[in-house]
Amino acid sequence: MQIDQAKKLDLICIGRVAVDFYGQQIGARLEDMSSFSMYLGGSSGNVAYGTAVQGLKSGMLARVGDEHMGRFLRETLQSVGVDTEYLITDKERLTALVILGIKDQDTFPLIFYRDNCADMALHPDDINEDYIACARAIAITGTHISHPNTRLAVIKALEYAQKHGLKRALDIDYRPVLWGLTALGDGETRFIESRMVTEQLQEILHHFDLIVGTEEEFHIAGGSTDTLLALSNIRKKTQAVLVCKRGSQGCSVFEGEIDKVWDKVILHTGVRVAVLNVLGAGDAFMSGLLRGYLNNESWERACSYANACGALVVSRHGCSPAMPTKIELDDYLKRADVIKAPDKDARLNHLHRVTTRKQNWDELCIFAFDHRKQLLEMAKKANEREFTQNNQNQNQDHNHNPDQNPKNEQRISSLKLLLLEAAQQAAIDADISGKSGILADTTYGQDALNKLTGQKWWIGRPIELPSSRPLRLEHGDIGSQLISWPHEHVVKCLIFYHPADAISLRAEQDYLINEVYRACCLSGHELLIEIILPLDHPDQNQSHYAEIIEHIYQQNILPDWWKIPSLETVNLNKISQIIEDYDKDCRGILILGLDAPAAILKAGFAAAASVPMVKGFAVGRTIFGKPAQAWLYNEIDDKTLIDQVKRNYLTLIGYWREYRPAK
Repeated sequence: MQIDQAKKLDLICIGRVAVDFYGQQIGARLEDMSSFSMYLGGSSGNVAYGTAVQGLKSGMLARVGDEHMGRFLRETLQSVGVDTEYLITDKERLTALVILGIKDQDTFPLIFYRDNCADMALHPDDINEDYIACARAIAITGTHISHPNTRLAVIKALEYAQKHGLKRALDIDYRPVLWGLTALGDGETRFIESRMVTEQLQEILHHFDLIVGTEEEFHIAGGSTDTLLALSNIRKKTQAVLVCKRGSQGCSVFEGEIDKVWDKVILHTGVRVAVLNVLGAGDAFMSGLLRGYLNNESWERACSYANACGALVVSRHGCSPAMPTKIELDDYLKRADVIKAPDKDARLNHLHRVTTRKQNWDELCIFAFDHRKQLLEMAKKANEREFTQNNQNQNQDHNHNPDQNPKNEQRISSLKLLLLEAAQQAAIDADISGKSGILADTTYGQDALNKLTGQKWWIGRPIELPSSRPLRLEHGDIGSQLISWPHEHVVKCLIFYHPADAISLRAEQDYLINEVYRACCLSGHELLIEIILPLDHPDQNQSHYAEIIEHIYQQNILPDWWKIPSLETVNLNKISQIIEDYDKDCRGILILGLDAPAAILKAGFAAAASVPMVKGFAVGRTIFGKPAQAWLYNEIDDKTLIDQVKRNYLTLIGYWREYRPAK
């Protein structure tokens, strides 16, 4: 399997790319689904994604609609490094959709919405010779043989590929409904005999160097329900390597003549796992196989990748998001004999979680205005101040209670929008695109959260009841909260913790932190744990932070971020080493402010300068405290508030830059 390495791309995928709406209720009929997860789907889209996360340089050649779903597919592919130069935006057609569910191990209801869809409008004019020539291989899926225009486009791409020495792979990908052989709503049926389909497939088999399919797919391509006979019929049409997927048994590779009995056929065995979802397993198999094939590895090794990828995906929800990464797959193969349930293996699930992150955050300058209690107290003081001033007028009702006037509390939401405006202006002035973030709450900051979401900022949201000890969640059960959160939002959980706490208190806090962490793992949200020693505790020794963090790790809790106060360098180094020992994939440490003067924070930034695990700061009242109070007191207007907050934020960014120059 020697394949030229000196190309811009390893692989170009041509075929179906769609949006999958996966029912979240396992065991339910599609008729009874109440919520869906949205994923990238379509056989070719899945393979482009799956090969990219396996380390190949993949490209996607197809069409998507000029709408939200098309943009979603493009951005999802780009997030894992797939080249989308020739993912063409179709101005006249909508992106293909699929609605599917998991009823049981044998029932996977599926409906294709592909009437005049974008990816089936692929035209020969869309095939650029130079683009094809820049790759080492192309991978085609069988659906695009079913329509005259897409068929001509595929043949043109195959001819260019042959001209420029590319390897050509076919995933038969037989879906009877897409060939018009079943009722429109029957996307689940995998095999119906059809001479028409067999003839159309056999007309193009000679173009390929590698053909992959299930036994049923080789039945349709070979015109026989006897698998070995079907393979023999295919061999008469092509000298391609044939890889037959044989379910949980594994797969077989046929390089020459086809044996007449299975006893003589080598079986590359797979790992037996509990099946949750067979949908997407074939695309995962193809992704793993192409990794080995295009890296010139042996068929034995390529099949081990393929079988393992398929095994992991059948144990998970979804297709593309279930695809293993290269790091994850390699770890799985090392331990496959002892991993009987991949979906329950903590190490494997953690690797999947941390190696599928969509955005890097090597450095962060975060403006935290998630404060609720402190701003509410400011608002009440503003009420009291107004009450006192008004009472100086003899005509005022002296029995009026200032707490009954909610005016200033209602202004907090408007205040947070102004703080966001200041943050955005400062980020532009400081040129920290890709390094800026906010912490904002749901209680008063929902409008600010909504405004910023989708703009590539780091966004954190608190879940703790302010000042609660033991920890309590502000809005109840964490699972019911996260279902309505955008995935880009980071869960921030502040706990007041001390190693000298009573065992019962520590156990109560540990239990809830663990519950939050497990919920984040299931929902896909990142978790930031903020640790503060109780301010009323007499023992404020900085060394306790390392002790607390190690204790949390010992509970098998691996947060994505830590947020702690400014500490001496020796203590930061100790914490960094603990993080490295327990979770080398942790995002890092953020320094919090605690309303400290800017000069104190500057000293803290200096102490953290030599500690790579410290990735930035998340500071609030130091930036907004005095201006916010003045604004609530009506001493300054909106513009002055924004200017003062922006100046304070820029000052802290400048202090950080003084010790961590921009790269």
